[in-house]
Order: sequence, then C-alpha cells, then structure tokens
Amino acid sequence: MARKQSDYLAALLAEEEGDAPSPTPVREAVAERSRGTTLLGRESALARVASGEVRQVTQLLLDPARVKIWPGNARNYDLLTEAHCRELIDSIIAEGGQKVPAVVRRIEGDPDHDYEVIAGTRRHWSISWLRANSYPDMVFVAQVAQLDDEAAFRLADLENRARADVSDFERARNYLAALTTHYGNHQTRMAERLKLSKGWLSKMLKVAALPDEVVGAFASPHEVQLKPGYALAQAMQDPMEAPAIIGVAQYIARQQAERREDGKPPIPANEVLHRLLTARKMMLGEDGEPQRYSYHSRYGRPVLSVQSVNRQGVTVRLHAGSGADVEEIVKALRGALAHLEQTGRGLQP
Repeated sequence: MARKQSDYLAALLAEEEGDAPSPTPVREAVAERSRGTTLLGRESALARVASGEVRQVTQLLLDPARVKIWPGNARNYDLLTEAHCRELIDSIIAEGGQKVPAVVRRIEGDPDHDYEVIAGTRRHWSISWLRANSYPDMVFVAQVAQLDDEAAFRLADLENRARADVSDFERARNYLAALTTHYGNHQTRMAERLKLSKGWLSKMLKVAALPDEVVGAFASPHEVQLKPGYALAQAMQDPMEAPAIIGVAQYIARQQAERREDGKPPIPANEVLHRLLTARKMMLGEDGEPQRYSYHSRYGRPVLSVQSVNRQGVTVRLHAGSGADVEEIVKALRGALAHLEQTGRGLQP
C-alpha cells in the first residue's frame, strides 16, 4: 500500500476511536528493531504503549464461518472463485497462514456471526476455501475496529482502490448506493470525504446507472470499465439511442448465454461495446428509415425480404424465381429473425 494511502488508513482508524492519527504497529515495530533489542529499548517501547503514544492493535484468530461480509463493500463475494483467489491462496499456504490481518467490526444480535468483514473479503474467502480443502486448521486473522457505516465504507473503498480485481462497475454501483446511504445524495460532500475528483466521481455514478439489460450483454460485469462504460451511459441519455441499445443488448445477452451452454468463448467486450454504441445506426438505413432485411441467393437473386414490422407481427416476402431450395429459404428466414432480434424488433416479448 502506498505511503499516502497508508497514512489515510491510519487516520481513518484512529479518528473513529477519538485519537489523533498515530503510527501503525508495523512501523513502530520496524522503528523499535532499528534501535536494537536491548532491555532499555524494550522498556522504552512498553512505556510508550502505556502512555498512549503508541496504540496497540489486538489481532484475533477467528473461525471464518462466524464472520460475515459487510454488505457495504464493493466486492461481490458471490463472484469470487478459486481462480480469482489462487495467488492469495498459494501465498497463505507458503507462509503457513494469513499474515495480513483483515479489518472487522463486532456485531450484536446475530446468533450465527460475531463479526463482519469491512476490509479483507478475499482473505475471508480464501481462508474459508482452505478450511474446506485440506487445511481445516487455517484461521481468519483480523483486527477489530470501531467504525460507523460511513467510516467503514471509506475504509473498504480505500482498500478496493488498489485491487485490480475489483471492477470499475462494482465500485461504481457501490458509490451509487453510498451516495444515498451515507451522503444524502450530495456528490460534492462524498468526493471530499473520499478525497476524489468531483468529475471522476460523477462519471462513476453515471456508469453505475447503466441498466442491467445493458450490463448483461457483457460476459461479466468486470468487463464494464469506466471509459467505455461512460460512453455507453452518455449514449443512454439520448431518447433515440436508448431503446436501440437495450434491444441489441438483450439479443447479445441471449447469444452470450448460448455460448456458455455450448462451452464456447464469450463475445469479447470490445465487440459488445461496438455493437451497443452503433445499435441505432445498425437499425436504420442511410435514409433514416428502419433498415430492412433481405437475403440473396448465390446467383445474386432476392430470396427473402422483410416488408414490414409492427406490433401485429412481421410481413415477409418470398421472391419467386430465386433458384433457392427449401433449405436455403429456411436459412434466409432464420437470418431474418436473427436480424430482427439483434435490432430490437424481434418477435419475443
């Protein structure tokens, strides 16, 4: 963690306990070792702890089953997998246990849990996985902090900023929820408390407002990054663009589902983005009228064309003298139906 983030974290933990920001235990330990391990040095360190100059932090060894995840964290616990946590799992095994403690908060009135994780969701998942997979003695290492919900949100956000596996979209949705819950819908106040640029926060909140239908077109929410997501959010503000984007997104989502079922790779994010941003153009011809589908045989003769599309249905014309057999005509009809779905004018409700 960078020095600036480390200082901010120390201040955040200290302010909830009514103390002035103090050096972290790790820094104090390093400083004491640099002075030597003499008896005088140890007595000096103990005296500083007793005087309150150095704040002691108690680490607990917990059963992860008795610890739940605080819902205010951006990370989606349900999306974590062994693959996502493999590097951390290997590190814990190599080091004989979890070395970096999580931050938890004590909870009351829950018979199944004693604490909730504010920062350290991946550590909790990894220890839980290890206990269920040949390492039953692994314990969840945590330190307890007294934090209200807003301070807990800031602490969790600080940790997530440095995590590449927390997607922009997850953070954006987390910010949108926090804007109402913790900051009374005041973006300026939220930006000041989180020490963020107001412009950057505004973009994140716009990305968070993307409809689920649009997000569902991507193979995973992790693929919705800030820059392209903001371009989509801007396009969705156009009343002429939005219906086309949603229609194409729903079609792509069905394609993604079919690919998953067939064991095929998903449609890449850049292709999904291009299709969504050009959705209305794809639906309209050069004259601005809805683009009509037509299919021609290998001889260049028209086989099938869509004449009209309305609420009552679709009118299709089969052209005589095309030279197409039944199999090719069926192929043309399937292509027409796929085109209508892709442009948001399919027969499905």
